[in-house]
Amino acid sequence: MPFFGDKSKEHLSQAHPDLQRLFNDVIKTYDCSVLCGHRGKEAQEAAFRDEKSRVHFPNSKHNQLPSLAVDVAPYPVDWSDTKDAMKRWYHFGGYVKGVASTMGITIRWGGDWDGDFEFRDQNFNDLPHFELVL
Repeated sequence: MPFFGDKSKEHLSQAHPDLQRLFNDVIKTYDCSVLCGHRGKEAQEAAFRDEKSRVHFPNSKHNQLPSLAVDVAPYPVDWSDTKDAMKRWYHFGGYVKGVASTMGITIRWGGDWDGDFEFRDQNFNDLPHFELVL
């Protein structure tokens, strides 16, 4: 059975309780790593500079504490841009959205920002990003 390592647990502990509930359920059946929970000013500005975020501090849902967003990747993490690697990210995103729906948790995923199940209309792909819709 998959489980979170210490770093994933630390990142997830910084997140809103609903995100904690969601990903503690996801990990029971889908191995994944929590890459980021809360981001302070320096980390947010670095994410912006590296084009991993489109917003400056304090405008990201990662910037609140507890954070309203987490970055989570299917494990093992594969950052290659091959077609097969990308399929894993989309499968994982759909799986997480499905689990969230059954739990009554409304989320938005960075692979389908507008939630229309059309992936080709995205201006910014942030496949590890999951945020609460409150």
